[in-house]
Amino acid sequence: MVYDTLQGEIILDYYRNPRNKGVLENADAHAHDSNPLCGDELAIFLKLGPDGRIAKATFDGKGCAISQAAAGMLTELLVGKTLEQAARLAKDDILKLLGIDLGPSRMKCALLSLKVAKLAAYGKLGKEMADDPMK
Repeated sequence: MVYDTLQGEIILDYYRNPRNKGVLENADAHAHDSNPLCGDELAIFLKLGPDGRIAKATFDGKGCAISQAAAGMLTELLVGKTLEQAARLAKDDILKLLGIDLGPSRMKCALLSLKVAKLAAYGKLGKEMADDPMK
């Protein structure tokens, strides 16, 4: 089982003790999406600092351990990045954070937070995700 490893324990810790979970009032950018296959629902909120970089990132929603852990890990990764850098994050960035092998159904759970963060970044930048592989 995936949770029998040290990385699996880290994922469970992020699930049981969520990092940066909650609605961020006065967010400069936010987006929401869901994974109907698993029932995951997720919103990402971004607050920009005076330098235009992400000063705070939070998430809210419900879902499985993988989706919730990935969201918490991603909010930590987003802080300090520009919206352009956030929009360029890729599937491999999330998979590296999680550090475990995932099957196709769990892959959608893991990537939901990335898709939502990119939607928020693209939205604030006034751009469409049309050419982004995460669309």
